[in-house]
Amino acid sequence: MTSHAHRHELYTVEQVRALDRRAIDELGIPGFELMQRAAAAALVCLRQHWPQARRIAVYCGPGNNGGDGFLLAALAREAGLHVEVFVLGESRGDDAGRARHEFEHGGGTVHAWNDAVELPAVDVHVDALYGTGLQRALAPEAAALVQHIKATGAPVLALDVPSGVNADTGDVPSEAVQASVTVTFIAPKRGLYTGLAPGYVGTVQWESLGLPETLWQDAQADAELMQPWTLPPRPRQAHKGSNGHVLAIGGDHGTAGAIRLCAEAALRGGAGLVSVATRGEHLIALNSARPELMAHDVNGPQALEALLPRASVLAVGPGLGQGAWGHALWLTALDADLPLVLDADGLNLLALEPREFSRPVVMTPHPGEAARLLGCDTQAIAADRFAAVRELATRYRVVAVLKGAGSLVADPKGDVAVCPWGNPGMASGGMGDLLTGIVAALLAQGCDAWHAATLGVALHARAGDVAARHGGERGLIATDLLEPLRRLLNGIDR
Repeated sequence: MTSHAHRHELYTVEQVRALDRRAIDELGIPGFELMQRAAAAALVCLRQHWPQARRIAVYCGPGNNGGDGFLLAALAREAGLHVEVFVLGESRGDDAGRARHEFEHGGGTVHAWNDAVELPAVDVHVDALYGTGLQRALAPEAAALVQHIKATGAPVLALDVPSGVNADTGDVPSEAVQASVTVTFIAPKRGLYTGLAPGYVGTVQWESLGLPETLWQDAQADAELMQPWTLPPRPRQAHKGSNGHVLAIGGDHGTAGAIRLCAEAALRGGAGLVSVATRGEHLIALNSARPELMAHDVNGPQALEALLPRASVLAVGPGLGQGAWGHALWLTALDADLPLVLDADGLNLLALEPREFSRPVVMTPHPGEAARLLGCDTQAIAADRFAAVRELATRYRVVAVLKGAGSLVADPKGDVAVCPWGNPGMASGGMGDLLTGIVAALLAQGCDAWHAATLGVALHARAGDVAARHGGERGLIATDLLEPLRRLLNGIDR
């Protein structure tokens, strides 16, 4: 096993600091050597992504991240690039001070930056202002510099983390560097993959700095990055009863579309049978648009109870509403001893009437629903998505999906998986209804709650990416994902 085996492990900032200390104290690698390795890896990354670059500007902060920048600047000068270095404050710490001395001793010039300084025209900017240690908003001077860098329109290489992005949580409290590429060192930081961070990090490239496998021995990662996988081929003797029966519950007056999207996604997700419990006014539309769905007029709990013995999984919430009809069906579904996927008003009702679950349950809230479930505001969710999704899982005893850029999945044990796929085009109506149906279909086919949630989130996001590749992100609608979903589930697309 090599360090590349850890590429999909995600670490907190404190865990990465512990690995850094271990490399120094136990493996005997001096901190300055680690800085040199980081600078060399960053220069290689820069040349890989911008092979024609001849002029670069490097912006160095006072700490070790700035030290990485000084050493990168020195290596770039030696390689024949024209380099200009700008600093914010004096270097602090022996290694950072030594890095600045080496750059200046080699003939480099350092410019102190202020708002009156005009930035040079360069091919690439290098952000070495602040690393993982900064977990607050940028100071006004740094924020002004970041705005000037953005205004140039030139691409940015960020060292370890774009300055202003919280590498632990993915939050961006104010101004932040908009990187084209982020080269991150020693271990992947969990915050780079979720929340607001995906809008700032660009392409993330991890560099292990040639550290030996022993560094990771007994080091427990905080989370994992999802991998592309799918279900094994079905046996030839399989029949529709082998693949489960999803009962989708919802679609109050005027919301037939939500429950149809959920139910159709369950079909495309591989469920053998899919029934719909909905308002009678929707039956003609559902039967004509998708005759494979078994749509039922359910006017109350008694009618729903008649359908439950044939179901193996319930999908509750899309278009359900919070009125008397929806509430009655919600109570009936929650009292049934069946695996369950909860979304939309199924979650809003749960926030009003909390309960713990003792059977397989997956909930799929967006940040607003998560805030209601946890009794806080959406800012608190955004400030630490990892803490929020873990709290959802433990409080309700479920597998929780916290949707958004870099969707998170957590179980009650505290395990967390992060989705690296998806795109802004998926921010449109009906996408969450699809996810509910996909997860329900995977539960129906025998996945446990964790695997149904992680595979469902992955397939949903990857299908969105495939659909966007064929027609672009803007204008992407939920039904565009159904055919790519089917192909991905069968291992045809990648």
